[in-house]
Amino acid sequence: MNLKELDTYFRSILQIAAFEKYDSSLNGIQIGRSYSDIQKVAFAVDACIESFRTAAQWGADVLCVHHGLFWGKPERIEGFLLNRIKFLLEHDLALYAAHLPLDADPALGNNIAIARRLGLEETSPFGIYNGVAIGIKGALPHPINLETIASTLFGPSPSGYQVLPFGKPLVQTVAVVSGGAASEAFQAVEEGVDLFITGESSHTIYHACLEAGLNVLFGGHYQTETGGVQGWAERTTQDTGLETRFFDIPTGF
Repeated sequence: MNLKELDTYFRSILQIAAFEKYDSSLNGIQIGRSYSDIQKVAFAVDACIESFRTAAQWGADVLCVHHGLFWGKPERIEGFLLNRIKFLLEHDLALYAAHLPLDADPALGNNIAIARRLGLEETSPFGIYNGVAIGIKGALPHPINLETIASTLFGPSPSGYQVLPFGKPLVQTVAVVSGGAASEAFQAVEEGVDLFITGESSHTIYHACLEAGLNVLFGGHYQTETGGVQGWAERTTQDTGLETRFFDIPTGF
């Protein structure tokens, strides 16, 4: 399988084309490579020198990421962007990005991965971004407390997440939008869910959530967006037989 064939495969499992008008990310192939066959495909959340170096040391031919290099406008090829592109070209390492197509995917996405870990039932789309729902909402089988939900998703240490415990002590209905989606808390208020889960915190929603009685769980931008990337890697191996590996490079944010 060469890079063009891999792109065709990825477009068959992720809605790359469908998000072209909504997503500032340049989804799909961002940096190409030679026409030789692909054997190893690395996966990581972020396009950065650390993920490039780790993938190259493993012998990857392609690195697939959630956060790519290009975001909606032409960039001057200098500084750290020049160094990143130079590294990829020198190591014949292709770069492939899937941003909103991966967040929103109902089978492989970051949000469905969180919903599955919680065991959400009766799920439906949530989180409208440019007219398209990229998140998910649903109900837990039975009410549970915030601490149990947080530790299930992000581990036992409260240093790994932040909680605004402004609502019911026992939670049943949950809405999820991974990454930097704090403003979707306003939709969570409108829809009357018990808990909103996202990645990054924001001062701007604090008082609105307090006054509305909405619980909010901030798990970190990085941490809420690993599940989809891992699922993408696993699906690729299952479907193509290519060797894949997910590289965990957390930022703490």
